[in-house]
Amino acid sequence: MFTGLIEAVGQVTGLDHTDGHLRLRIRTALAPQLTPGESVAVNGVCLTVTDTAGGDMSADIGPETMRVTTLGELHREQTVNLERAMRADSRFGGHFVQGHVDGVGTVEGLRAEADSRWLTIGFARSLGAYFVRKGSIAVDGVSLTVADLADDRFDVMIIPFTWAHTNISALRVGSRVNLECDMVGKYVARAVELFRLPGSG
Repeated sequence: MFTGLIEAVGQVTGLDHTDGHLRLRIRTALAPQLTPGESVAVNGVCLTVTDTAGGDMSADIGPETMRVTTLGELHREQTVNLERAMRADSRFGGHFVQGHVDGVGTVEGLRAEADSRWLTIGFARSLGAYFVRKGSIAVDGVSLTVADLADDRFDVMIIPFTWAHTNISALRVGSRVNLECDMVGKYVARAVELFRLPGSG
């Protein structure tokens, strides 16, 4: 479980394709604090650390994860958002983030307002039921608040701190991002769906 509060921005140093999966290496200041088997969210995707050496962390990405997230599109020297799993005894900020991506969105707009930026992201209409205005959304692992909402796009405002301490500043119109909708909203939508099924009472 994660919070969507990014701890560090790492840099991709290796992408090794072997036996149908991808071994990812990331240079990060977090590497000395990590141990094999630990969970780390990389651009919002929960991965298992397989090795730490020389200031890098390594993780394996399976074919399904490459299909349903943007991790299969990574390239060397690209920056990625990193967050270790939350601790039970620490202060909780952001929102509950599982690291299980619901879909890939596309940046449709990026504009400045004062020191902040507005980001417009398009999404598949099948995800529409999981979004609400002022609700939570994780974009590449960053916990954000939906400020405006249409059938297939939403707006979020990026404050200067988030712009400076995540890889969101590297996004451009056309960039693809991992989206994880609010966990509570997904359970509510599923409950409503089951309630409406024939024979459900």
